[in-house]
Amino acid sequence: MRKLLLASALMITVSSCQSQNFGNILKQANDVLGGSTSGALTTEEIGRGLKEALTVGIKNSSSQASALDGYLGNQTIKLLFPPEAQKVEQKLRDIGLGKECDKFITALNRGAEKAAEKAVPVFVDAITQMTIQDALGILRGDKDAATNYLKRTSSVALTNAFAPIMQDAINSTGATKLYGDIANTYNKIPFQQKINPDLQQYATQKAIDGLFLLVAQEEQKIRDNPTARVSDLLKRVFGTK
Repeated sequence: MRKLLLASALMITVSSCQSQNFGNILKQANDVLGGSTSGALTTEEIGRGLKEALTVGIKNSSSQASALDGYLGNQTIKLLFPPEAQKVEQKLRDIGLGKECDKFITALNRGAEKAAEKAVPVFVDAITQMTIQDALGILRGDKDAATNYLKRTSSVALTNAFAPIMQDAINSTGATKLYGDIANTYNKIPFQQKINPDLQQYATQKAIDGLFLLVAQEEQKIRDNPTARVSDLLKRVFGTK
């Protein structure tokens, strides 16, 4: 066990050169693993701190995304026509059907906002299963290491949770029928590249991508901005040098 602790300490020490914002926490982790106990962070505190940071981040992200215009009003995550249908959109706008295109885009984004409400339990489940090895890997990783951990551990569950909600939302707004009619009509035109009439798959993936982008932004805030650390544990774990 002692050798394992020393090996972990050595790995943390080496990584401190690559993670300037975590210099203090890595030094303290190194101290405790090397035998010093005075004021040093324990590995258990590191794990709890990272879990708390992730929980704060995903709750903020989900709240932001699920608010009215959470997707529609955020140009970085707003859902638009699928790439293969953008030529179709332009033709519709050219013939005076811009309002119909806007209604379709609004319907897509309202579905994403509704689906985002269901994200927190899925993320929390992934966070609960985080091991100390996962936590140390996040500390040694890039500024989006925590977000990437959530992508690896929760993307499938998020897709399963989002898909039926997104389908119900775009069905109720008429987006599914509108897009299906557009796609099927366009696909009948000779010598044109076919477009996929399956709107749910596209909308679900784009909604999840947008949510992860917000989570990454929250992660960066907690890492870099002391005012984003809303508890004593977060202040201790993510303390500046």
